[in-house]
Amino acid sequence: PYQGAMLAVAEAARNVACVGGQPIGATNCLNFGNPERSEIMWQFVQAVSGIGDACRALDVPITGGNVSLYNETDGHAILPTPVIGVVETIEDAQRVVGRTFQEAGAIVMLLGATAPTLGGSEYLKVFHGLVSGLPPTLDLEVEYALQRLVVDLVGTGTLQSAHDCSDGGLAVALAECMVDTDGVGCEVMVPASSQGPIVSLFGEAASQVVVSVRETDADRVAAAAAAAGVPSQVL
Repeated sequence: PYQGAMLAVAEAARNVACVGGQPIGATNCLNFGNPERSEIMWQFVQAVSGIGDACRALDVPITGGNVSLYNETDGHAILPTPVIGVVETIEDAQRVVGRTFQEAGAIVMLLGATAPTLGGSEYLKVFHGLVSGLPPTLDLEVEYALQRLVVDLVGTGTLQSAHDCSDGGLAVALAECMVDTDGVGCEVMVPASSQGPIVSLFGEAASQVVVSVRETDADRVAAAAAAAGVPSQVL
């Protein structure tokens, strides 16, 4: 629950960064089972700690929120569910980008760390009915650097689109980038995983953003990423 709560904060902030907004504040809704049971109270305490650590690291203060407890049916608690909302400021609304690929001939790049795992993934839940395994690890310094990099690149008009990888992994993120594009697709070489192609396609990882750029800007994006200490690769 500590790691999962940090991931929730990071994804919410990353989502607004992907449109070019600077995250400035967060709210939360913390949903848990019966806190009179020690394991549920442990989940709650760990989640609150994770939210606090992530918010401090990403410089996104909590402005308020609420708590919902005793969410159970026949003694079975819901999964620990910290819901996070983040607001942002945007310096120039004309610079905002969306998730969809804009034109044929653009270069698709992946910004951020690549360590996908099937633990806690949508793939395990949808295809195998399993809610199990450890969630992806999160390096808050890498996450902070990635978000600032994306905001800067959007602000300079360098990115044509940006979309974070989350539920479903890289394959689902790429598919979402092609919805509502009037037929603009992509040909990619997916990063290999020692655990096999399923992990490469549907494994989930923190701190990843799929972007599209003009061919003439690809080297510029790679150089900016390197300067920010953020891994990047052309897909």
